[in-house]
Amino acid sequence: MTRLIRGASERLHLFMAVPAMLLFAVFFVVPLAQGVRISLTDWNGMTPGYRYIGLRNFIDFFHDDRAIHALRVTLAFGLISPLLLCAAGLLYALLLDNKLAGKGFVRTFVYMPAIISPLIMGYVWLLLLNSENGALLQLLDMLHLSSWYRDWLGSPDQALRVIVGVNLWQFVGYAMIVYLAGLQGISPEVNEAARIDGAGYWTTVRYITLPLLLPAIRINVITNLIGSLAVFDVISALTDGGPGYATESMSIFIMRNSFNGHTGYATAVAVIMFAVILIPVSVALWLMNRADHEA
Repeated sequence: MTRLIRGASERLHLFMAVPAMLLFAVFFVVPLAQGVRISLTDWNGMTPGYRYIGLRNFIDFFHDDRAIHALRVTLAFGLISPLLLCAAGLLYALLLDNKLAGKGFVRTFVYMPAIISPLIMGYVWLLLLNSENGALLQLLDMLHLSSWYRDWLGSPDQALRVIVGVNLWQFVGYAMIVYLAGLQGISPEVNEAARIDGAGYWTTVRYITLPLLLPAIRINVITNLIGSLAVFDVISALTDGGPGYATESMSIFIMRNSFNGHTGYATAVAVIMFAVILIPVSVALWLMNRADHEA
């Protein structure tokens, strides 16, 4: 009887998973397969007919200097931004986990930008940093300090740094909240025992807090990696990929090619971008799972 009940329970679990599996297939597997199929064609996105051209789109990508530059921009932003977000979010969380006057206000102030659309936030910063009539330029003019102003968004060397800074300012609050949730799950007795044994604050953080924060670190690393490698909104609002193509990411490159009648090529780039996101995320998951087992 127990075996029958267990078997019925397992079948019920499988049956309950069917709706989720169907949704996953309809909204992920089928579009991915359709995208791979279109990536093998010369479709322009408008005509009903197209020709299969094999792997030509993928080969063209690796011979396209502009596409390779978009790949470099994506990787630079997608690796630097998560590192800064995770580090700054952890520092904020460690600070606000202590007894601090006004920490509720600070927590709200730091997290608030994360609830605003990245596109809107990008336009807000564009209004501040615009080289023609931006608020920062007008403020410096009023203070007779206009010589201090620099057209950061118009500089190929500085524009990407500004975008990373704006993204950091907006989403560090999300990383902070995840870390704070993890810190609240650590028993105070553990830290108290470490202090009794003579461990200092940073020693406790290194050998006790960080290992116990691995689940929160995993969430932040994965979400920030995916979001940063797929960045579109903030670049579109601040620079639209400029000056020239200096800050053009793969997502913006895909959009421009798609609307310029190169949908087959744009879809091939999207498939490559999927791999660009999948590989670092998989490596990060493997490394963190390994660290979790070793801990």
